[in-house]
Amino acid sequence: MRSIRALVLVLAAAAVLAGCPSKSNPDPAAKNAGPAVLASAAPTPVSAEPAPNPARGKHLVFDYQCNRCHDGTGHPAAADNKHCVHCHSKIMDDKFEAPAASIARWKPRVKELAAAPSLEATGKRFSRKWVTSYLLLPTDLRPHLHQFMPRLAMSLADARDIAAYLVPEDDPAPAGASPELAGADLGKGRQLLETKGCGSCHVFTGVAAVPSSAPPAMDGKRFDLGRRLAPDLRFARDRMSAAKMIAWLEDPQAIKGDTPMPKPGLSKAEVKDLAAYILGAEISPPPAKAKLARLPVLARKVTFKEVDEKVFHRTCWHCHSEPDYAIGDGGPGNSGGLGFKPRGLNLSDYNGVAAGYLDDKGERASVFIKDEGDVPRLVKALLARHDEESGAETGPVRGMPLGYEPLSAEDIQLVESWVAQGRPR
Repeated sequence: MRSIRALVLVLAAAAVLAGCPSKSNPDPAAKNAGPAVLASAAPTPVSAEPAPNPARGKHLVFDYQCNRCHDGTGHPAAADNKHCVHCHSKIMDDKFEAPAASIARWKPRVKELAAAPSLEATGKRFSRKWVTSYLLLPTDLRPHLHQFMPRLAMSLADARDIAAYLVPEDDPAPAGASPELAGADLGKGRQLLETKGCGSCHVFTGVAAVPSSAPPAMDGKRFDLGRRLAPDLRFARDRMSAAKMIAWLEDPQAIKGDTPMPKPGLSKAEVKDLAAYILGAEISPPPAKAKLARLPVLARKVTFKEVDEKVFHRTCWHCHSEPDYAIGDGGPGNSGGLGFKPRGLNLSDYNGVAAGYLDDKGERASVFIKDEGDVPRLVKALLARHDEESGAETGPVRGMPLGYEPLSAEDIQLVESWVAQGRPR
């Protein structure tokens, strides 16, 4: 992730202090409610959880700007200066209007940022419960994709309504073994996973490694896209019912026309065996993420130029840019977006960093203010990203960079050392 003129288009982002605007959207009928019912009327039972509202969910998909990364949202795609994928895709396809020398320079930088899964046919593939949980606590679902779904400032009510919109018909709660998989042979399913080329795109963490056998016949570009978007199969049992898995393996493109996954060419019995293995193979717990070991501040001098080249302009500038330089949009961390308020945090130059961000009152505040643990807010955001990776709550400071792997201990050490030294130019 490096600075790219006119391409400050984020795949996930927010300001260091990420506050989410209200998404309450109360039921319009409530505004016209009549007087209170008579005391003699029988009380109406109150459900612990109100029914999800898919109509509100559709509006929330727009409010959270899901169309900045994903196609298939039910809304028009965001304009190129706000879209996190289309702009980069056009560069890779030589369709972006810019000098040839610039295109050649940009291509290596945006190659891994030019793809995101579409939301087409979400309801035909996934369960509503899983969509809800994923929106609230995203996981690194696609190991070969450089970026992943960010942790947004989303409430449970918002997540449930969005899931109801994306998955109109919820899967029934499973009751015992899935009848669709009766008589399946998991051993044969494992063999199919190895011999049909599944391992050339998919990983299946928690089971014995799947050999990378030759993939089905595909052109190189389609295979590259398919591999990057291929999910880790360990999550399939949470995402898909047996019926949906079977339908998917029979003909993926009949379910989702834009999927790069080819039709496996399996018999009905083979589909059942493969589905049974993916959904029922014994899997071990995922490896625990090592806790970040913070490094002491450096004794040598650290300048803004070094921090800018290694951190700010390599990563942060995608979300915290200068609007006048980035086709009018400074990214969600500056101009706002993805459900986050405009925070005015411009990390594209020294003066922008020094100017800080806009707090909840709209007043300027420094990103170098220290918390009770004597940690500058900017550094705290970088550390919070590591906490998020372990599933921990991080409080009011959003982990940075959103949607990407946490910065290394060495990069955080560099930023912390620069701040400790008085932020020399």
